[in-house]
Amino acid sequence: MQTGELTLFNPINLSPIYYLSTMKLLKHLSVLLFIIILASCQPKTKNNVPVVGFVDAFEDATIAQARTGFTDALKNGGFSEDKGNVKIEYRNAQGSIPTLTQIVNYFVTEPVDLLATCTTLSSVTAVQKTKNIPIFEMVSPTPERMKVLDAKGNAPANLFGTVEDLNYIDTSFSIIPKLLKPKSGKLVIGMIYNQSEPQSADAMERIKSLAKGLNVTLVALPLNSSAEAQLVTQSLLSKNIDAFFANPDNTVFAAFETILKNCNQHNVPIFTSEAGLVQRGAVAAFGADIYQWGYQAGVQAAQYLKTHKTAGLKPEMVKVRKRVYNAAAAQKYHIVIPSNFVAVK
Repeated sequence: MQTGELTLFNPINLSPIYYLSTMKLLKHLSVLLFIIILASCQPKTKNNVPVVGFVDAFEDATIAQARTGFTDALKNGGFSEDKGNVKIEYRNAQGSIPTLTQIVNYFVTEPVDLLATCTTLSSVTAVQKTKNIPIFEMVSPTPERMKVLDAKGNAPANLFGTVEDLNYIDTSFSIIPKLLKPKSGKLVIGMIYNQSEPQSADAMERIKSLAKGLNVTLVALPLNSSAEAQLVTQSLLSKNIDAFFANPDNTVFAAFETILKNCNQHNVPIFTSEAGLVQRGAVAAFGADIYQWGYQAGVQAAQYLKTHKTAGLKPEMVKVRKRVYNAAAAQKYHIVIPSNFVAVK
């Protein structure tokens, strides 16, 4: 053979014993490869260990409390990764809708045993992508407000978890004129809202009606993403508002530190309907405890994992709401807080 020639494998050139050994080796390798491929195609549930696909729409310190509550509820219900009797696969879309869609599609294709969805966008996307896998939502509005009811007005049969309506906003917004005096004339309250989020747009309309009844001037500006929060908040503050109301809006959650910094620079206190935002610097709130919101959804999920049945389960209203205040923020703005409010730690 000359240098550079290519020698092809030819079984005729091999001894019979070497040839048979080679064929057996190739056969075993083929079987092994088949087993590996088959194993990779197995469902996510392995050795009877159920898999939970947890979907977060974006990164946020307050919203993260819901995930903690959910996993704590599973643990108290007997299911934890430490025990090895459940696997929780967590994915966060980081505010990207295409990424969120990919995450849900992945969990549906696998498939996981149940979906845990945190915030409205995650819940709506899951409902759109599967009719079979049970969905346990949290930090999300009622099915009606998410606009996922069928023609007969029924919620998706695979939708469960914990939801909220707008009734509590009445109390949340109404505490502002009780705690704050206007700089001059009528009290002016500002807010921003994401017009693409159903719960945010609905809340804005409700607050507009409340403001009229409370003889308060409302200044509301729309935005499409948290990236616009700096510019829109500054625009709002230029309108000489007395207070800022942080409504139930995922974009507001994500951009809260930006909003807080700008409001503090202009000596404008923030009030909200979410207890978690009070921990981050808002003055006061009457609203859902985000940890308990997730915990309540987790209790339902644990029940499903025990029974593998959804009988008796349905989307239920948040049970734990709190009147809370931030002592440092209240002191900064010289606001006297009623005794039925509890200071956050």
